[in-house]
Amino acid sequence: MNDRQKEMAEEHIGRLLFRYSSPAIVAMMVNSTYNLVDTIFVGQGVGKNALAAMAVSFPIQMILLAVGQVVGIGSASIISRSLGANNLEKASRVAGASFANVIIASAIACILGLLFLKPLLIVFGATELILPYAKDYVQIILMGSFFFMFAVSSNNIARSEGNARVAMTSMLIGAIVNIVLDPLFIFVFKIGIRGAAFATVIGNICSFLFLISYFSSGKTLLKLRLLDIRPDPETFREMIVLGLPSFARVAAGSLFAIVLNHSVVYYGTELHLAITGVAHKILQVLFLPLIGIVQGLQPIVGFNYGAKNHCRVKEAFWKGVNAGTLFATFGFFLVMFFPRPILSLFNREIAGDSEAANILRLLGLMLPLIGFQTVGASLFQAIGKGLPALLLSVVRQVLFLVPLILTLPLFFGLLGVWLAFPVSDVLATAFTAFCIAREMRLINSHIQGPNVVSISAKL
Repeated sequence: MNDRQKEMAEEHIGRLLFRYSSPAIVAMMVNSTYNLVDTIFVGQGVGKNALAAMAVSFPIQMILLAVGQVVGIGSASIISRSLGANNLEKASRVAGASFANVIIASAIACILGLLFLKPLLIVFGATELILPYAKDYVQIILMGSFFFMFAVSSNNIARSEGNARVAMTSMLIGAIVNIVLDPLFIFVFKIGIRGAAFATVIGNICSFLFLISYFSSGKTLLKLRLLDIRPDPETFREMIVLGLPSFARVAAGSLFAIVLNHSVVYYGTELHLAITGVAHKILQVLFLPLIGIVQGLQPIVGFNYGAKNHCRVKEAFWKGVNAGTLFATFGFFLVMFFPRPILSLFNREIAGDSEAANILRLLGLMLPLIGFQTVGASLFQAIGKGLPALLLSVVRQVLFLVPLILTLPLFFGLLGVWLAFPVSDVLATAFTAFCIAREMRLINSHIQGPNVVSISAKL
């Protein structure tokens, strides 16, 4: 057992979670700063129509993210458990297969996205006024999709072998390059929303080059060979099943975006769509530290589950929930008490709208519950249980949020769109608590004795 494996098996859980999560949280915070700055530059330098265009373009970017996560998170779960079982050969083979899968998936996504770009944008809510901005932006993003998807996938693989700092550095490089280039392209070269897209792609290329240098350096636990960079039927199905919840979460987000954007335009105006896009971006930024916690938690849980150390699995999960709730509650206070100053960073017309601050407050009203939801769903991915992970990934948006957005406005008008968010958060938290309670009974049975049988073991 090498030093990293020994650390996973024996280090104090609190210190281990801090060590693995803090680099991811730092990277996510910088990444969130880049997302904010990107939107701020577009809002200040191009205008509210460009902000609305970014709102309708966002689901396409999320689909690219989802495909990268299917490969990355699915691979990371297998790799963590393989390392816990001391099967280094399988871990290396899975990593190589993930690289090949990214190449294939990004090529398909780019070709299909460019072929069907206009109808896709219209489906996601683009109007005639917004469509030219959205096309200029997404065309460039799609052409650079390989570099983005490779970085997403490979960052998960680096974390799975206990090297969270590599993933952090990769994200920092991409975010910093993007932040530096945004004002240059938008204000100096004056190429508008396309400048923001070029800055994003160049940042992703820099992250890609850094990760390539890391995996070819020989400093990894994974012993990668060129022969391993090929699709592997033996692990492909498991990779897809375990990564599917992440894809389903983002696909559900895309479905939700279609319904939300069309509902906002139907009951409100294009200004409301711009406000929605900015509010969603703010909430996404507040949500990113939770993803950092999850990224640090999953290799710890996966390794110890593979090593059959269920006490450490349980302890790590609850410490992750506590940390996630703390970050989510901090975000709640920001949204409740400082909505107008936050909105004014993006666009004065949006900040000056009398409804904007209350819209942001309503959308973030149940933020303290999000930490439990997010960490709860990640537990099942980490231990290799695809079905409950899939359910928890889509339940909030598909089962609750989309139906509520369609029905509540019939009674409350545009206000019903905003009320759908806190109501769905409460319902999704209750469902998550039910699933976690069942899994904790199973984990406790392993701790108490191996002969206790649980139905949830079959999931």
